[in-house]
Amino acid sequence: MWHELIFVVADGQAEAWSDALLECGALSVQAEDADEGSPDEQALFGEPGEPAPALGWQRTRLAAMVDADTDCAQLLSCAAARCGAAAPDGYELREVPEQDWVRATQAQFEPIPIGARLLITPSWHAQGGDDGRQTIVLDPGLAFGTGSHPTTRMCLEWLDAQLRSGDTVIDYGCGSGILSIAAARLGASRVVAVDIDPQAVEATRDNAARNEVAVLAREPAGPALEAADVVVANILANPLRVLAPLLSSLVRPDGQLVLAGLLDRQADEIAACYPRFDLRPWRRIDGWTCLAGPARS
Repeated sequence: MWHELIFVVADGQAEAWSDALLECGALSVQAEDADEGSPDEQALFGEPGEPAPALGWQRTRLAAMVDADTDCAQLLSCAAARCGAAAPDGYELREVPEQDWVRATQAQFEPIPIGARLLITPSWHAQGGDDGRQTIVLDPGLAFGTGSHPTTRMCLEWLDAQLRSGDTVIDYGCGSGILSIAAARLGASRVVAVDIDPQAVEATRDNAARNEVAVLAREPAGPALEAADVVVANILANPLRVLAPLLSSLVRPDGQLVLAGLLDRQADEIAACYPRFDLRPWRRIDGWTCLAGPARS
């Protein structure tokens, strides 16, 4: 049996307190924004090429995992002395029951049906009957993309609804390779997955092999990419601004461009970066927009 020792520290103290708690015997420490869900909630990370909106939360909620027989008052006194801070005025002690942590983690990831033709499923989930869907086996890992995030889901839904058998596809910013694998499953004749992160390229290769589909995964450097019928880029707004000339050049004259990773308020600005295309919001989910459209004739 374990307990979670929970208390709040002020701006700039979370790292020192976390280190001190571990040094004094805590098994682990988790940090969260104490103002999450309120008007004071803060983002910590900016988009690539843009500064972070804040260096830390105004108030941080720390949850230290401890043995059930730990003297929490003594632990806090020890940690306070090590980090040179006053002990917190109060704390909450919450019981953490014994459980199979592997199963508990796996239970968070259920199969995800996408559109009419796709099913994303983790490897440990029992396979259901054949309902005509193309199954993609994908476990959560280091690379982004399991189909649960709105931006990924919208791109998958576009591929499910719009991709034609025999189309060629470039997945720029491939992450886990989920979009590339989906395109191959849906009948694309050639799929190239590109990412600046070597781990993402490796993950895409591994996931494509597991799903027994042909995907060429590579980093941007190297031979020039051959233009494709469909280019999909599920990244973020700033990279999509910077990459506009390149991504535009990778779409064949009669091809389609699909852009995601955009907040609703960023859609018009990003569409204006691609004047060669008639980009329009194809779908919106939870404040995110997917832009898609053909090259202008």
